[in-house]
Amino acid sequence: MSDDDSTRDERLKSALWYSIGQFVDEQCLQQNLNATPQFIGALTELVWTQIANTSRDLETFAKHAGREVVQTEDVMLLTRRNEGLESVMKTFVDELRAKEGRPAVGGVKGKGKGKGKVGAKGRR
Repeated sequence: MSDDDSTRDERLKSALWYSIGQFVDEQCLQQNLNATPQFIGALTELVWTQIANTSRDLETFAKHAGREVVQTEDVMLLTRRNEGLESVMKTFVDELRAKEGRPAVGGVKGKGKGKGKVGAKGRR
């Protein structure tokens, strides 16, 4: 990682820490709770790691599909194991597409495409 990348990452992490701190402070005031700076730091690290893992997964899905740009199908594929999130995302994407006059999401585009189907005994 270059110095520019390191500096950028530190700035992004600082901005994330600030935003999480603001959110936690607001919630603490509303619910009459306290949160330590260590809690905010740990939550920031958790969120940072989740963002890194998610971005790597999205890049991998796009690369596997032969693309260099992450698309909606990649995000929908990422949500497949969280039914609630998948439902919210599908509704959101369908609403956006409806506004644009495009068809709704019917599942992951290209699913099962390209390699043929495997029969009951594992033959193609």
